[in-house]
Amino acid sequence: MLIISHSLSLNLDEIELSAIRAQGSGGQNVNKVSSAIHLRFDIHASSLPEFYKERLLALRDVRLTQEGVIVIKAQQHRTQEKNRQDALERLLALIKAATVIQPKRIATRPSRAAKTRRVDSKTKRGGVKSLRKRVDI
Repeated sequence: MLIISHSLSLNLDEIELSAIRAQGSGGQNVNKVSSAIHLRFDIHASSLPEFYKERLLALRDVRLTQEGVIVIKAQQHRTQEKNRQDALERLLALIKAATVIQPKRIATRPSRAAKTRRVDSKTKRGGVKSLRKRVDI
């Protein structure tokens, strides 16, 4: 079970994990051991509530395919078990991040004093630049 919150958990049967060979340097170990993990999670076929599904499908993430499948490749660690744990943690973080609702931004205006300070600083700066000009005698 992958525990998302105190009231929601995900069955590991819904997550497809497959071992593949890792990329990159690592000598002979990389060539003969399938230590990387390829995680596939189908959002449409999952038992997540509709709110979670809608939020996940609305993500603009390169790990999300057009069919609604999250694909995560974990190959950072040397052992398969650590990579499996890393992939599950990254899936959990993605699901939790999708459910966070950002508060609406309240548009604000600069105060009159702030406008005055800005104009004064621009005037002062213009005065400094005007002193750099050639002096005519």
